[in-house]
Amino acid sequence: MSLIASARQQWLANPRRDLLAGTVVALALIPEAIAFSIIAGVDPAVGLYASVVIAVTIAFVGGRPAMISAATGAMALLMVGLVRDHGLEYLFAASLLCGVFQIVIGLLKLGRYIRYVSKSVMTGFVNALAILIFLAQMPELIGAGLPTYALVAAALAVIYGFPRLTRAVPSPLVAIVLISAFVMITGLDVRTVGDMGQMPSTLPVFHLPAVPLTWQTLTIIAPVSATLAFVGLLESLLTANLLDDVTDTPSDKDRETRGQGIANILSPLFGGMAGCAMIGQSMINVTSGARGRLSTLWAGLFLLFLILVLRDWVARIPMAALVAVMIMVSIGTFDWGSVLKIRAVPFQSSLVMIATTVTVVVTHDLSKGVMLGVLLSAVFFMRKVAKTLTVREIEVPEPGAVRYVVQGQLFFGSAGLFAASFEHHGHPTRVEIDMADAHLWDVTGAAALDKVIARYRRQGAEVIVSGLKTASPALASSGHPGQASAAPGHA
Repeated sequence: MSLIASARQQWLANPRRDLLAGTVVALALIPEAIAFSIIAGVDPAVGLYASVVIAVTIAFVGGRPAMISAATGAMALLMVGLVRDHGLEYLFAASLLCGVFQIVIGLLKLGRYIRYVSKSVMTGFVNALAILIFLAQMPELIGAGLPTYALVAAALAVIYGFPRLTRAVPSPLVAIVLISAFVMITGLDVRTVGDMGQMPSTLPVFHLPAVPLTWQTLTIIAPVSATLAFVGLLESLLTANLLDDVTDTPSDKDRETRGQGIANILSPLFGGMAGCAMIGQSMINVTSGARGRLSTLWAGLFLLFLILVLRDWVARIPMAALVAVMIMVSIGTFDWGSVLKIRAVPFQSSLVMIATTVTVVVTHDLSKGVMLGVLLSAVFFMRKVAKTLTVREIEVPEPGAVRYVVQGQLFFGSAGLFAASFEHHGHPTRVEIDMADAHLWDVTGAAALDKVIARYRRQGAEVIVSGLKTASPALASSGHPGQASAAPGHA
């Protein structure tokens, strides 16, 4: 596909759907950006400006069309201590450095390694975020009163019922408009967007972080920046993976990594904080029909238009309508099939999924849950691979000679099994170890082979290792499994 054709596909394949979906996203972004600003301990303008700048920037430089990036709760939680102890300017500096770290990671092409996150971890991640999105709506519902509950129920009825009439307009947008109009006409006393906080009234202006350029400043912001960079990329790349599956289209993970870095450099330069991809808003976008970059760009631009031009009208939107939209997102995001099939899949896969989900929900920390899931997946995988190693003794006509055939993967996980599989009490005079169907992966495996050879040598046996293959050139050249050992008559 030519560059022009690719650009047209990513930007103008379905502009009407992209614009309508972006409109819904912009409306839903406002209360979340304000809430995340409050979590971080900064003015609502910081979160709103960040959402505008990041969304507009990522539309051009991101690697996943139709994905929404903005200020997020996961990032806001990491900023609380820095803002409390050192102030807003240090947050701007940390956000900028976070972007630099992410660009470096992107240039090193490390984003592609997200593919090593297993399906079970992905499912646990998605289910945890669905639960967190739902739980995040509870403060708006607990003790809210019958009018709010009725409005949420009515909005959900519109969201799920309107598509039966037509899909020309996203049903969440219709629900927001109808519920808002009803509240304005009837004058119901319910909580609105304006109750969340004061929206800014001016355009964001260029601003360099007012912090001293010293080593002490770097020691203050670097740990926070590194954590922001890691968590932001983890959430962004996992969200990109999810949208790849939902839309059945690929994304460029390394480009997305660099794009997140560029966006997080520009955000603090215009009064915003660092952000990343938002799974909730991204799911609103794609379920509303968006597939192109225009939806992300329009979400950022329309958000700016809303907070500057229509701020008085936006402030009157009832929170009940937006809560209904987020409940829809949580229901649609949760992988219900993973629960129904929990007994049909291997126990280890179910355990990884449940551990990931529970850890994220309990800690509200995406990185902890995903890292635990990846670790458990790796442990289970290594156990499974280790069990594939077999050592068989083959009868040979020569008296005093024994021959072993090794099959499978020899590494630290199977080294103990390998060493225990040889009989060292028969006092053979000649031992052949056929490694043609085995792979030697690491130094621990090499040491296990050397240990077996050394035992036979102490008994006076001649040892021949044939067919030795190593996965690592460093092992082959180091002589540790001993290329000398592999030669006839040497051990």
